[in-house]
Amino acid sequence: MPFGSQFQGLPSACPLGYPFEMIDFRFTALAQSLPSTVPFVGPETQERAQGRPFQARLGANENIFGPSPKAIQAMAETPQWMYGDPESYDLRQALAKHHGCTPDHIMVGEGIDGLLGYTVWCDDDGQVMDDGTIFHLGENDYRLCAYARCLDWLMWSAEGFDVTIVDETAEIAALAVQGPTSCAVFKRMGFEGIENLKPFGITRYPFADSEVMISRTGFTGDLGYEIWIDPQLAETFWDALFAAGELRGIRAIGSSALDLLRTETGFLQAGVDFVPAEETIRTGRSRSPFELGLGWLVSFDKPIFNGRKALLKEQQEGSRYAFVYLDVQGNKPAEHAFVYAGSKEVGTVTTAAWCPTAKTNVAFAQVDAKYGKVGQELVAEIYYERELKWTRVMATCTVIAGAVFNPPRKRQTPAPDF
Repeated sequence: MPFGSQFQGLPSACPLGYPFEMIDFRFTALAQSLPSTVPFVGPETQERAQGRPFQARLGANENIFGPSPKAIQAMAETPQWMYGDPESYDLRQALAKHHGCTPDHIMVGEGIDGLLGYTVWCDDDGQVMDDGTIFHLGENDYRLCAYARCLDWLMWSAEGFDVTIVDETAEIAALAVQGPTSCAVFKRMGFEGIENLKPFGITRYPFADSEVMISRTGFTGDLGYEIWIDPQLAETFWDALFAAGELRGIRAIGSSALDLLRTETGFLQAGVDFVPAEETIRTGRSRSPFELGLGWLVSFDKPIFNGRKALLKEQQEGSRYAFVYLDVQGNKPAEHAFVYAGSKEVGTVTTAAWCPTAKTNVAFAQVDAKYGKVGQELVAEIYYERELKWTRVMATCTVIAGAVFNPPRKRQTPAPDF
C-alpha cells in the first residue's frame, strides 16, 4: 500500500529525561515567534527566493574568537569555502538541459540508498509494525509501500511534526514484472538503458504522453521490476507489456505463485510470518526486528527513532525468539507444524512449501532463541491429508542460513538479456 508523504524526520518521543513543561525557559521575542520545528533552508534557496545575494552569512555555530590563521589561509587558497547548495540547483539545471528534461526529473543523492531502500518500523516497545520499501521521490517527498495498512498509525505518529501524509493507494497503479526475461521485455518496449538500472534503483520513462516510474525491486527474489503509473494508463501499459513479451511467454501470475516465490527466496510477509504490533491482542504475540531476522536494519547510530530504547535493551539482554529457515526432510510441507527439540516444543512453522526451483522442502519458523543457530537439528510435527486419511509425520529439519533460491541475475548489472 503506497503512501505519499512530506516530512522532515521520523516521529519519536522527547529525548529529555524530565517533563520540559515544568521549566520556565526565557526566550527572546524572535525565538518565541518560531514554530516548534524549523526545516533547514539553504542560503542559496533563500537568495533565489529573494532575488538578491546575502552580504554575510552567520550560523548558530559561529566562533566569537574567529577562525584560526590556518583556516583563513585555507579559505583564501580555495574557492570552495562554503557549504554546497543543498538543493544542487545549478547542477540539476545543467543536467536537465543536457538530458532534455526538466530539473524535477533530476535528483541528487548519496547513490541508490538515498533514493530507495528497504526498511522496518516499530512501535514504542520496539515491536515490528511492518516492513516495506521507501522511495525518495523529491525534496522532502517520500513514498512508503507496505503490505499492512499503517495509515492510522502514521497519522497519529505525525502529530506535532511538520509532515503531511496522504493515502495514494487509489492514485497509483502498481505492477510487478518479474523473471529472467523481464529486462528483455522492457527493452523491447523501448525503455532504452533499463539494463543499467541497479537493484533498488529508480528511473522514469515517457509513456503515452505521460511517464512511468520503474524501480528494480520485487517480491520474488529474481531479476525483476515494479511499475508505478497513473491508473488511467494502467490498461494501456498492460497491453503494451504483453505485446512486447508474447514471444518470451509472458503471463499473469496470482498470489499463490507469488507466495511460493517469496518462500523460496526467504521473504517475510506481515500477517503470515508475524503479526503487526498494531494488530496484536494477546501479550507476547508481536515480534521485534531482532526476532524476525531483521536486526541488520536497526542502526543505533540514529539517535532518535521509535522503539530505540526497547531495542537497545533487547540487544544487550538478548531476544525471546529467533526467526529461522528450515530444511525439512521429505516432500510434505510443514504447514503450521509444531517444532520440537527432542520432546520439548520450541516453536511453530509460519510458512512452508516444497520449492520446485531448489528441489527442496523449506519452512519458516519462530522458535525459542536458544534453538535458532544455523545447523541446529529440530523436528517438525507434520499432518497431511490424502483421500480423507490424515497422516502424522515427525520430520527431521535443520536450521539453514537463508534463502534456497538466490540467482546471481537478480543483482547482475547490466541485467541479462535472455
